[in-house]
Amino acid sequence: MRASRRPFRVATLLPFSATVLLIALALTCRPAEAQQIAGCQTQKSWTIDQLGKDHIKLIGQVQVNCTDETFFADEIEMFTDQNRVIATGNVVFTSGTSRIAAERADFNTVTKTGTFYQAAGSATLQDDQPPTPRPGRPVKPEKSMFGTQEADVYFYGEKIDKVGEKKYRVTKGGFTTCLQPTPRWKLTSGTVTVRLEHYALLTNSLMRVKDIPILYLPVFYYPVRKDDRATGFLIPTYGASTIKGQTLSNAFFWAISRSQDATFMHDWFSKTGQAFGGEYRYIQGPGSDGYIRAYNLREHEATYTTDGVDTTTPERTSYQINGNMSQKISNGVRARGRVDYFSSLEVQQTYNMNVYDASRRQRSYSGSLTANFNEYNIVSTVDRTEYFYGTTSSSLRGGTPHILASRGERPLFGSPVYFSVNSDFNHMDVERKSGTTLVDQSLTRFDLFPRVRVPFTKWQWFTVNSTAGYRYTFWTESRDAKGVQIEEPITRNYYELTANMTGPIFNRIWGFRSGTKLKHSIEPYFNVSRDSAIDDFDRYVQIDSTDLVVGKTTRVSYGMANRLFRKVKGGRSREFITATIGQSYYTDAKAAIYDQRYQSNNGTAPSHFSPLAISVRAIPTDLITANFRTEYDTQFHAVRVMSADTSFRIGDWLQSVFGWSQRRFIEGLPGFDDPTRLDHYFNGASTVRFKQNRFGGIHQFNYDILRHSYLQHRFVAYYNAQCCGFAVEYQTWDLSRITTSPVAQDHRLNFSISLAGIGTFSNLFGSMGGNSPLGGSR
Repeated sequence: MRASRRPFRVATLLPFSATVLLIALALTCRPAEAQQIAGCQTQKSWTIDQLGKDHIKLIGQVQVNCTDETFFADEIEMFTDQNRVIATGNVVFTSGTSRIAAERADFNTVTKTGTFYQAAGSATLQDDQPPTPRPGRPVKPEKSMFGTQEADVYFYGEKIDKVGEKKYRVTKGGFTTCLQPTPRWKLTSGTVTVRLEHYALLTNSLMRVKDIPILYLPVFYYPVRKDDRATGFLIPTYGASTIKGQTLSNAFFWAISRSQDATFMHDWFSKTGQAFGGEYRYIQGPGSDGYIRAYNLREHEATYTTDGVDTTTPERTSYQINGNMSQKISNGVRARGRVDYFSSLEVQQTYNMNVYDASRRQRSYSGSLTANFNEYNIVSTVDRTEYFYGTTSSSLRGGTPHILASRGERPLFGSPVYFSVNSDFNHMDVERKSGTTLVDQSLTRFDLFPRVRVPFTKWQWFTVNSTAGYRYTFWTESRDAKGVQIEEPITRNYYELTANMTGPIFNRIWGFRSGTKLKHSIEPYFNVSRDSAIDDFDRYVQIDSTDLVVGKTTRVSYGMANRLFRKVKGGRSREFITATIGQSYYTDAKAAIYDQRYQSNNGTAPSHFSPLAISVRAIPTDLITANFRTEYDTQFHAVRVMSADTSFRIGDWLQSVFGWSQRRFIEGLPGFDDPTRLDHYFNGASTVRFKQNRFGGIHQFNYDILRHSYLQHRFVAYYNAQCCGFAVEYQTWDLSRITTSPVAQDHRLNFSISLAGIGTFSNLFGSMGGNSPLGGSR
């Protein structure tokens, strides 16, 4: 008997069991469950029309819930024998965090594939592993790579085929990660393949910004990930430079796994050539991580015209390698490695945008193995560092190997006497180059230094630490009467006695009605040390501080520290001002030259007195820190050096650091009476951020007060929209101050954009400050 085709209504609030019963009554010849599509249920009010044995039509605000999907439509036809759903009119399909709206849809509920016509889809990307909570701080989703909005994708087209789980194919449509009523940017394409949480692949695509065509790309791969690590090309950086000409930096990022990745880079310079580089990073576990960067620059001949004079730079190839690693081998055993090496000092000084890297004159590499067993510590190191003076002179220092073994302080036989010992075996590589001349001072040195310490801490206001040590040193080579290094071993033995006294300490406390308390502490100190006679000081090959001990010398250091503490009612006491003043006296005037505790001692004449060192540190709040230091020569009654720095922060929108330093001219004082060795600098760096980092800027400068000119001046301005952003950087460099260059002033301009989901990067010479302010990441 054929079921009646007369339609009837079913109330919205009927329970599911009643719904099934009414369907059974309507179909009379078949149980209701036979008419359901596998894994799906129907809800809300609808009109049912039996069109065939396995063909049902639902009309009016229809909702069908399947296992992982839900359909909404004006009409839905269900083919129960085919597990097929055809929806028409205001179709909405949801699956997980994805949603598709269409005019019509044809879907298979078993294969979970289908086609949507005149459709648009969106999805919210959510990380399965949210950030670890911190005490007192709520966990917030990381939105930096998406500007200021949720991590969403939007795609649309004449036809959208769902071809797999979280995989869609779009025909004659577009794609964007900018979900707004009018997207700021979008990519239109003949074909788009979207695999949620992985990528979007577009062919014959056209990038539009505010519907304005910007760029055509025959093939475009766009990462779409729920985290900030996705394989793909990063946003390129465009720039211009007086030296390099037009510049274009590209990079490809490879997310190998959650714990390792690699970046491959290419830089093109229209004036000088091109460069290739790569970076590998990994994290194996807590305390086990590292990175390695390599860069190869190939320059061709370039001609520059200055004041009508042409200068041609030669063709050259250079490279640089940077890396750092730390690896935990077992409890107490750790390996470390570091490399900071370049083949051309001129390239470093000419190309780098960072002041530190451009002015750095040393290259080095090292590797070490550290083992800690209770109070014993062993460090085995291989290292080499070369310091450059100009372009043809340098000095090299290193240890191959350098082994340090020590025993930490422990009470001796349960007494109040503490014993410790340090030993040092070092095959020292020491070379000095000047043009074509090479002076090799390499040798092997063994140093043993056991010490005992007796502390006196009975009184809190007065403490004394007395130390006695014996030092034995052996060198495989020495110097003759003319100062020439010869292959003749030499040893040194001497005793060292020290006494360090602090106090008596005077304190005074002031109380205020508000409950605030101020405490002033005066802490004088008096230290005495005595080294026994060292008769052959001039015969030792003097390389570092171990070799520069002047024997038969008593050194007396004295000074005072003033400390101010502030305690607010109900709060903790904090030290907010510390001022110290100190000086040393030496019975042998030569000892002053080698005392490395004073910045201005190097290169000066022998003196029985060190300069008077004065330092002040102020921390009035957690947001402000200031430091001042000066060294005053009491013999010439003049200030040798002065320096000051301050850092402060105002909320999250302003951070600033400023520094000032001066080396003064003192007539008659060696090292300070040469005008060419003087300097006077003022440096600063500020970062401002507004509207939750939607826009901001960076300002950095290094100003030479002595010569009334900038060494470098740099500006960065950036803007982050909800799903895109841009940054522009401008820098001027006075290359004549740091290197030989065909151009005295280098003007540099860099420009970078970011799109939601695609990271930005900095080339290895530090464009965009080394870290893009756009919020993008690799």
